[in-house]
This record gives sequence, C-alpha cells and structure tokens, in this order.
Amino acid sequence: MTEIIFEVREDEVDGGYTASCLGYGIHTQGETLDELRQMVRDAVRCYFDDPDAMPKLIRLHFVRDEVLAA
Repeated sequence: MTEIIFEVREDEVDGGYTASCLGYGIHTQGETLDELRQMVRDAVRCYFDDPDAMPKLIRLHFVRDEVLAA
C-alpha cells in the first residue's frame, strides 16, 4: 500500500480537529493541527503493526462546511 487518506473536520462546538481514515477503522483527534498530525501518525503506526504493511504516504483531506444565509 502506498497511501491512505484521512478526512479531517474542525469541531465547531468544542474546537480542535477530528480525523477518520477512509477504508480503515482509524480515528483520532487533536486540539491543534500540529497535534492532529502527530496523533494521525501515531494511530497509523498502531493500526499497522507490521512496518512492511504501513502506507508510505498519509494524506489529510480537509472538509469544511460553509453555510450562507439567503
């Protein structure tokens, strides 16, 4: 495997960020983007305990909702 993708959302109520991996049961969160990046790396290392099976790239896809009043 060469790459996995995490969908990242900002928590508008409590602050911080959540990340969920597409296709795998990997989920994590962080208060800042730097903390989230570290938590994502740690979560991937824990999930793929075999270094040969671990993806080479981790992509973060930021999802942002924007609401406009009519």
